[in-house]
Amino acid sequence: MTGKAAPDVSAVPVLVKRRLQAEVLGPLHAEMVRELGAARADELLDRAVREAAIAEGRRLAEGAPEGRPSMAHFIRLFELWKQGGALEIEELAAAGERFDFNVTRCRYAEMYREMGLGGIGHLLSCNRDGAFVEGYDPDITLEREKTIMQGHSCCTFRYRRRAGP
Repeated sequence: MTGKAAPDVSAVPVLVKRRLQAEVLGPLHAEMVRELGAARADELLDRAVREAAIAEGRRLAEGAPEGRPSMAHFIRLFELWKQGGALEIEELAAAGERFDFNVTRCRYAEMYREMGLGGIGHLLSCNRDGAFVEGYDPDITLEREKTIMQGHSCCTFRYRRRAGP
């Protein structure tokens, strides 16, 4: 230990983080498939990534104004995932207790396909979305019927925040 502070990983664009994670998780998943079979390997990867996303949601919720998550803060956080042109979106509604948009270009999906990981891209990224909000604020829900990773022309994101007690 040199006493130096840990690097600020929040300055690293999310797309770069996902690539670095995929460089490790892709080969790990392939090894799990050989040892455990595809279904069990997918199940373990899915669970681990979801748990990491929930923890990340909780951590980012702590940075919300007054320590209370809100839809307004959540919408501001969404900019992190768009950094560097990672997502191109068509915003439909971003007010009150809803945030609706379609992703029309997803460089995450493109990256996983280029890495030969298109078959598990949904496990590495798409499944994070609902899990993240579960950690950030359990009163926010996500409904998504389509994803580019599944071969659709866009991803449909419909976030809602349930009214408080």
